[in-house]
Amino acid sequence: MSVTLLWVDANVLLRFVTRDPPELAERAARVMARAEKGELSLYVAPLVLAETVWVLKSFYKHPMSDIARVIIALVSATGIEVDDRTIVIRAVELSRDQNVDFVDAYLALQAASHGEMVCTFDTTDFKRLPVEWLEPK
Repeated sequence: MSVTLLWVDANVLLRFVTRDPPELAERAARVMARAEKGELSLYVAPLVLAETVWVLKSFYKHPMSDIARVIIALVSATGIEVDDRTIVIRAVELSRDQNVDFVDAYLALQAASHGEMVCTFDTTDFKRLPVEWLEPK
């Protein structure tokens, strides 16, 4: 028996996490429960996680410590598929611990995993990340 794979949009994750609005949150929770039971598999792209983190931080004003706890639990859950799960989790932790944007942490870890550098004007964030970087001159 093959399990259906669904690519999840950030709006489903946000409804599930924020429980807002309640009727959409309930529908999102049902999909998550089906994944947990093995009835289907949910693929969460790193880009979708980046959008989710950004909305939770900017619109909902959640602290990064809360966002990190929720995102790490989400990407570690049964039925959830994520590319580079280890890098995603480490990027969330760096974002929380170093007070940098999730996208910057993810980019830094991806570049470092390939032994490559990042080209950026954002020297503030990248000084706190484990990657070599170059500012365009």
